[in-house]
Amino acid sequence: MENPIQEILEKNLLTVAKAMEDKLDDEIASLEKLDEDDLEVLRERRLKQMKKMAEKKKRWMSLGHGEYSEIPSEKDFFSAVKASERVVCHFYRENWPCKVMDKHMSVLAKQHIETRFVKIQAEKSPFLAERLKIVVLPTLALIKNTKVDDYVVGFNELGGKDDFSTDDLEERIARAQVIHYEGESSLKPKSTTQVRRSVRQSAQSDSDSE
Repeated sequence: MENPIQEILEKNLLTVAKAMEDKLDDEIASLEKLDEDDLEVLRERRLKQMKKMAEKKKRWMSLGHGEYSEIPSEKDFFSAVKASERVVCHFYRENWPCKVMDKHMSVLAKQHIETRFVKIQAEKSPFLAERLKIVVLPTLALIKNTKVDDYVVGFNELGGKDDFSTDDLEERIARAQVIHYEGESSLKPKSTTQVRRSVRQSAQSDSDSE
């Protein structure tokens, strides 16, 4: 006797496959209808997009994007934040957890040149640390348009241990839409209010250990 659940799954798969095939057929048909003028317009549009992206990348690289660098002073922090639309700043001290975070930040800086990845020593930045309520180290400040939009505090949201993957950190940062990311986690970002509340609670619960 056939398994009814298996039969339903097979029918659903066939339905999805048929829908995808129909969509592909429609796209092919629409392309076949294009004349040379239409293709030339599409080509010109694509070239403009590529030129615009190349100019953006050149500007980003000139601002220090594409590499993970240290900000020497609080004054330089404000300059960096004003210059780049998206910044991930690691507040650190010389300890093992911060070195773990450094490793992942270095990788992400190369993968996401649309965002600037930097670090600043918290103990040498008392004004910033107090203003941004940095208590637990490491803490990542996720900044958009000169404003801190979200925080990644310690490893609480990364499994609570230091063996998390770069992908885990990438997905977490993507929730704040500070990087361009096509993974599942970026499709359902948490509300800013919920994230900030959980961050404050994490900071309070972990502050005794620091």
